Amino acid sequence: MTQVGPIPPPPSRPLVQRLVDLALWGGVVVVLALSVGPVELRKLAFLFTKSQNMQEFAQGFGHPDLADWKTYVAQMWLTIQIALWGTAGAIAIAIPLGLAASRNIAPPWIQQPVRRLLDLMRAVPDLVIGILFITAVGLGPLPGVLALAINTGGVLGKLFSEAVETIDPRPVEGVRATGAAPLQEIVWGVLPQVAPLWTSYALYRFESNARSATVLGLIGAGGIGQLLFESLQSFNYSAVSSISIVIVVAVTGIDILSQVMRSRLM
Repeated sequence: MTQVGPIPPPPSRPLVQRLVDLALWGGVVVVLALSVGPVELRKLAFLFTKSQNMQEFAQGFGHPDLADWKTYVAQMWLTIQIALWGTAGAIAIAIPLGLAASRNIAPPWIQQPVRRLLDLMRAVPDLVIGILFITAVGLGPLPGVLALAINTGGVLGKLFSEAVETIDPRPVEGVRATGAAPLQEIVWGVLPQVAPLWTSYALYRFESNARSATVLGLIGAGGIGQLLFESLQSFNYSAVSSISIVIVVAVTGIDILSQVMRSRLM
């Protein structure tokens, strides 16, 4: 039998790094402790002391009215279409901006301004963007599509750029050695490496946009969210329950389909 030598001790981190980690995580704990009052965690007790209000809501919610299920399904399908077109528009925005925001692709005088533009696109909530487009083009699905395209374009642009910055430079250098132009370097050296990851990111955002499109319906951007908001305003909890069931089924189906598509990329 071969003899196994003594197991080496686990590597120890330098004291400075451990102190930095302690300061960072300690800071998170301190912020959490200081946030107890501002976020009003003390009101958690109301979940039990004012349970009668919740029971009234749950009673109506527990008896869904599926008489108008065809309308709910049609509006949910419209919501999915809004999410699909919003994601498609976001991808069209994110590909050039993601490449321009990559340190290994664009010079700093291009990369930094594009990074700040992506920050702005992500920082403005899609509800605010949706209201701006409603003011411009009126109520309906189009403001929802445009709002999702801009907000999600900012998110995907950042993710795309980070994926590009982690590529293996050797394929790009090989393409460059053939005398290829910069655009050809991107097409043949960069995109084949990042395409699976980009596709996975886009599918994740489509899942998220299917839920975000529902919320955008609350401001008049079309889809099932508008029906949900009207039912909540009229205290029609049975209709709210039915709409919620349709949303849950649709989102679950999208999640399953997305998982299958992502598994094909592996």
